Amino acid sequence: MADHEGARLFREAWIAGVHAHFPGEPKPGYVAPWEDTPAWEREAAGAVYAQVRQLFDVSGGRAARLSSEQKGRFVATCWTAQMFRHFADPKPGYVADWADLPEWQRKTDVAVFASIEESLS
Repeated sequence: MADHEGARLFREAWIAGVHAHFPGEPKPGYVAPWEDTPAWEREAAGAVYAQVRQLFDVSGGRAARLSSEQKGRFVATCWTAQMFRHFADPKPGYVADWADLPEWQRKTDVAVFASIEESLS
């Protein structure tokens, strides 16, 4: 899969996760379609997709054995690194530790990993 396709897969998985797990009505930016997603966010999505793909490569596919929480933490950590890359002083919520993320976001990160994992099969 090309990196831009991986970025789009990441975004679509994120939107699906938000719809499934967000309590109430999500902010429009959380579920904006690909065409309306800012360039920095598309780039960040592609980078995280590539990092998950690389995790499978370097683990010989054994990353599938990670727990759901470990998978979600990996996505969250990769995303946090992208926030530091794209913003000189990111909002605290953009770089919150796993334990400080809302439950809907943790579940969404797990779902994102699962979607990427499925695409690699």
